[in-house]
Amino acid sequence: MQRKPSKAYFNAYSALYGDSPIQTSKKRSSRGKPNLSATEDQEQIAFVNWLDRRFIPFYHVPNGGQRNLIEGAKFKRLGVRPGVPDICIPRARKGYHGLYIELKRTQGGRLTPHQLHWQRILKNEGYKWVLALGALEAIKAIEEYLGD
Repeated sequence: MQRKPSKAYFNAYSALYGDSPIQTSKKRSSRGKPNLSATEDQEQIAFVNWLDRRFIPFYHVPNGGQRNLIEGAKFKRLGVRPGVPDICIPRARKGYHGLYIELKRTQGGRLTPHQLHWQRILKNEGYKWVLALGALEAIKAIEEYLGD
């Protein structure tokens, strides 16, 4: 049975293949107020587009999202670990081995205990770890790190 693509799918597709601005979420917060900030996925798609246009090498580990039990168990056996940062820039700069970025939405994003655990590990091993609230903060972190 084929399902109709969701609005989020169309927003992500538009952000990937067009230069449209990040669209805000119309979902309401737990207090009933509209949440006008972009979703974390929308922020990351905009950031990835920026990285691609500048030919900056990076990768993303798919350790977020919802999966069924079978797929989740398979990913766990394959080595996916909770809390691994969203983006890695494998370029050594300024005494660091590379840069890891944990990207959150501009409003409402919180670090989990697993993410804090990975922050400590990566910093102790000589990597720069940055929390970016939105694509613009992530871009600023890259520019500062790479010296652009």
